[in-house]
Amino acid sequence: ACNKSGSLYRTNCYEMCMKGAESVDSIKAVILAAGEGKRMKSTTPKVLHKVCGVEMVQRVLNACPSQCEPIVVVGHGKDKVAPFVEQTAKVVEQKEQKGTGHAVQMALPYLEGYQGKTLILAGDMPLLTQNTLECLIEKTPAQGAALLTSIAEDPTGYGRILRDENGHVSKIVEHKDATEEERLVKEVNASVYCFDNQALLQGLAQLTCDNAQQEYYLTDCIEFLVRHNKPVVAVVAEAAECMGVNDRIQLMQAEQYLQEKIKRQHMQNGVTIIDPQQVYIEENVIIGQDTILYPGVMLKGNTSIGKNCVLMGSSRIENSVIGDGVELQNSVVVESEIGSETTVGPFAYLRPHSKVGCGCKVGDFVEVKNANVGDGTKLPHLSYIGDADIGKACNIACGTIFVNYDGKIKQRSTVEDHCFIGCNVNLVAPVTVKEGAYVAAGTTVTEEVEAGS
Repeated sequence: ACNKSGSLYRTNCYEMCMKGAESVDSIKAVILAAGEGKRMKSTTPKVLHKVCGVEMVQRVLNACPSQCEPIVVVGHGKDKVAPFVEQTAKVVEQKEQKGTGHAVQMALPYLEGYQGKTLILAGDMPLLTQNTLECLIEKTPAQGAALLTSIAEDPTGYGRILRDENGHVSKIVEHKDATEEERLVKEVNASVYCFDNQALLQGLAQLTCDNAQQEYYLTDCIEFLVRHNKPVVAVVAEAAECMGVNDRIQLMQAEQYLQEKIKRQHMQNGVTIIDPQQVYIEENVIIGQDTILYPGVMLKGNTSIGKNCVLMGSSRIENSVIGDGVELQNSVVVESEIGSETTVGPFAYLRPHSKVGCGCKVGDFVEVKNANVGDGTKLPHLSYIGDADIGKACNIACGTIFVNYDGKIKQRSTVEDHCFIGCNVNLVAPVTVKEGAYVAAGTTVTEEVEAGS
């Protein structure tokens, strides 16, 4: 960002934050989430679209430092957005969308009389980080404001940052209101601010809609402070972090940015990803050293993968715990646990609340649901293990069905240690097969099987 003399003015946000942000008192954080998001072409409100499995507005909330008291401004889609955020934030409504300044005015009941600092964020900026916001807060001067900017190769559509001959912020001009000369400026407004709250209140009080859009611009508050010789600081951050999401293409770009960041971290920590472009990993996933991910693997939610695992194509693991040395092929694991040195698949399905022990085999076309499987037990293929407790070192042969539902209620069955269940056996719950028993092929079991029989 250059002034008329060609001098470059840039404050590196990363370098400042590496010095460590000073502790701050409790602050307000106003998150603007009232926009319609027409370009998304969706019945889902824009801020509720997900990036790496997390709603954009939730990502903005997560980026707020712990001292923040969030206030979310809702409008379009309020019936969906308000219930989503009301557990963690105060909610105010902007019934008519008259610009960003008008949106912030809706939060005045929570801002009036407050003496601290106020963050103002857009709810469609999923790549913001807490580190950057802490830096912005730290740099906010008394009686003034700090704003986040970035250098855009193509600044079309963004408000331009105009600086005076000393490099100080003099004005923010919206693209539609900018002159041809002003549109050549590449330093753009990221629509992220931190105000001394009293300065903000003064700026909000003087807003007008005398512009091309006939809207109340929050940027006019910056101009108001400049006119009254109040300090305004610009903090330049990475362009990617300042990205707003307005359509599906930008949603994809945000997803790709986070995915690349996540995968690089795992690879730097000793995980092999054969083809990163064909693997999906959400940010709360933990993966152990020397684990190999083949193309088509999807890891979601709060999932933990152990060391030395091999996860092969078309496998999805969600909110599950996988031990060390597990091999999983073309299978789905949801809200379940798999012990170390177990093999799963191909085409197995572990449904919620299933726990498979160590050294087990869950073969092709086996479905396990709400069941416990002991160490060393084999479920080779073509079986349904539903609402069951199976002991150690058992063999459950092909075609075995745990008949857990009688048309009214679901009940559990138990197979104790060292049992053999032959092919095409039906175990009609509730029933118990005692330790060491042998059930021959084709049997329908409706009564308890004694130990050793």
